[in-house]
Amino acid sequence: MTDDEQLCINALRFLAVDMVEEARSGHPGLPLDAAPMAYVLWDRFLRHNPAHPRWEDRDRFVLSAGHGSALLYALLHLYGYDLPMEELRRFRQFGSRAPGHPEYGHTPGVEATTGPLGQGFAMAVGMAVAERYLASRYNRPGLPIVDHWTYALCSDGDLMEGLSAEAASFAGSVGVGKLIVLYDDNGISLEGPTSLSFREDLPRRFEAYGWRVLSVPDGNDLSALDSALRSARSDPSRPTLLRVRTHLGYGSPKQDTREAHGEALGPAAARATKERLGWPTEPTFLVPEAVRAHGAATARRGAEAEAAWTDLRARYRAAFPDLERELSALWRGERPDGWAANVPAFPAGGVATRDAGAAAMQALAAADPGLVGGSADLNPSTKTYLEGMGDWSPTDPCGRNLHFGVRENAMVAITNGMALHGGVLPFAATFLIFSDYARPSIRLAALQQTHVVLVFTHDSIALGEDGPTHQPVEQLVSLRAIPGLIVLRPADANETVEAWRFAARHPGPVALALTRQKVPLLDPARIPLREGVGRGAYPVVGPTDRRPDVVLIGTGSEVHLCLAARERLETEGLAVRVVSMPSWELFDAAPADYREAVLPPGVPRVAVEAGSPLGWERYVGDPRAVVGLARFGTSAPGPIALDRLGFHVDHVAEVARATVRRAAKGPAG
Repeated sequence: MTDDEQLCINALRFLAVDMVEEARSGHPGLPLDAAPMAYVLWDRFLRHNPAHPRWEDRDRFVLSAGHGSALLYALLHLYGYDLPMEELRRFRQFGSRAPGHPEYGHTPGVEATTGPLGQGFAMAVGMAVAERYLASRYNRPGLPIVDHWTYALCSDGDLMEGLSAEAASFAGSVGVGKLIVLYDDNGISLEGPTSLSFREDLPRRFEAYGWRVLSVPDGNDLSALDSALRSARSDPSRPTLLRVRTHLGYGSPKQDTREAHGEALGPAAARATKERLGWPTEPTFLVPEAVRAHGAATARRGAEAEAAWTDLRARYRAAFPDLERELSALWRGERPDGWAANVPAFPAGGVATRDAGAAAMQALAAADPGLVGGSADLNPSTKTYLEGMGDWSPTDPCGRNLHFGVRENAMVAITNGMALHGGVLPFAATFLIFSDYARPSIRLAALQQTHVVLVFTHDSIALGEDGPTHQPVEQLVSLRAIPGLIVLRPADANETVEAWRFAARHPGPVALALTRQKVPLLDPARIPLREGVGRGAYPVVGPTDRRPDVVLIGTGSEVHLCLAARERLETEGLAVRVVSMPSWELFDAAPADYREAVLPPGVPRVAVEAGSPLGWERYVGDPRAVVGLARFGTSAPGPIALDRLGFHVDHVAEVARATVRRAAKGPAG
């Protein structure tokens, strides 16, 4: 190790220590022990351009151990990203670009939002999948327009999480290549030694997954780190785990103890650490000029690498103009127009919305080469297999169907990584009930605003005989509670196509809740489907030139129950409007005058949905005006389950009558 290299590594270490000390909170242990491996990777291998953080063919680096964010911010600062020193001084403070855990879109150079352990690992897998798909589709001999690596740095906590096991098993099974995960093996977690709960033979576990496993016995040995990374890059056909033995809180009085993990060292220990490693105790946030010059030289090399790629792109454009135009549109996130016109007509007798979703996906996929994804071993049931478009595999990385296996959390996390990589529109599918297994990844999709489409079928107790373990009740309201997630529950086949049209263009995550059972078609000649679905709700039938006596609001299959109840109530002299409300989020975002036109103020309202009634009071006011399900379901054929649990015309009509009576009596009613 040269003096300049040692200087750079210690600058990384002590920028991180000073950030944590200034904030009086954070995680100094990982930056102190992992700085050498981070330095070797960023200085010698990572191909990136700080002046253009979104360069399409850059290497990706994901700090899966997001609690060590101070190390990432130090790297970004020293290598020339737009993260000035004043932001480092405001580490973990309100409005700082250096938040407690890395946030995608908030800090230049941060590739993924990490912190929940295992998430970054799985998203890195997704980034490598996207790279492989685009490279196999668009590269031509001598013109590798997509050619980069994905790196992640993970901790023991990442590898304890079941999520990383799911993602690692998937990556090894399907042959995800050009992926290198550096494992910071320091033997300490928050409670103490990892041996308290983490004793398996990790290298053999990953070898069993199909990974290549390399080891570096001393995390301060730059030559060994360099050699291991070169060896890992020599085999781009499969993922590599690079196990690096380190000492948590290296150089500090708290080295190799749990106290070094998640709290500031304290002034005395911070001073002692600097003295032990030969770093000036004052001033804090010191960056020697030699270190700045070293970082600037690395940044220049990155700019030169992008310039060379830009020349390559020009040659690629000249040789393959149609392919370059198509790929550029994918990188910009543009979706084709007109694909919905190719969706086949639906039978008048009705169709399950999962089947309508399948038709929409096939039409979109035929026009959009970016649509890539799969299900958690449920394609025959979710109807999300892209026919004739191949299965993604080492021998066919152009295949557009990913077989995720029964791994819901990893499936969504991997699609998040694919979306973050760019160039693809990923989708993931499972039953609505199993969205619970994927919830942490769905939450991160919303937090990062990744453009992913989540297809959830078997959306209510109407799925029938599988019973309450498989019948979603609280899942819809649970998903609606996630900020930034758009949930759409279409009422028929045509609404489903419009829901897919919206999902294909909306820049954030969209969840589609679709039926297993057939539902009738709403009359498209009478319904402004495109505008109505995009605004979250619209009148399906009922008076629009005057105030109705009552409004029945339904979602999904229950819109048809509302229509049947309307027929009953109309014979009794009530003027009834039926409103389909596929999306709370879109309706709430619509202009006030539109919302009031759909749901006139002062008119009694009843909501009908085969799920938890929680939240519907925001639209109907009185919880008694909600026909919902405040219990788990039951094992029975779908129509019987619905009938016995109150989803029938008599019950809806009686709730509507009672709501009208209470409204007539005034507030006391």
